[in-house]
Amino acid sequence: MAAWSEEELRRISEADDLHVSPFREDGITYGTPTWVWCVVVGDAVYARAYNGKASRWYQAAVRQGAGRVTVAGMTKEVTFEPVDGPIQDHIDDAYRAKYRGSPYLAPMIGPRARAATVKIMPRDTTD
Repeated sequence: MAAWSEEELRRISEADDLHVSPFREDGITYGTPTWVWCVVVGDAVYARAYNGKASRWYQAAVRQGAGRVTVAGMTKEVTFEPVDGPIQDHIDDAYRAKYRGSPYLAPMIGPRARAATVKIMPRDTTD
C-alpha cells in the first residue's frame, strides 16, 4: 500500500490549493478538479465537502473510491475512503489550526461537512 512521504505531508499541510478529481462513472476519466480544504492528521490527508454529502465531488469520490489530487505542485493518483468515528475530532482540531480566522471554518467543522469527510491516500499505480 502506498503512503505519503513526510515531505509530501509537510507540503500538503502548508498548502491551500488541493484540487480533487475523482474518476467519472467510466472509472478512467477524471472529473473536473474541485478546490477543497484539506488537513493532515497523522500519516493521512483528509478533506471535507462544504456542502456535505450532496456535493458532487464527494459523491463521486465515495462511489469511485479513486482519482487524482493536485496540491503543492504535485499531482498524485489517490484513493478516497469515507471517514467517521473518533478521528473526526482530530480532523476538527486540524481544521481549526490551519484555517483559524476564516468565516468558513464553522461550517467545515459542523455536522454537514463532518458527515462528508474522506481520507485521501496515494494509490499504487504499478501493475
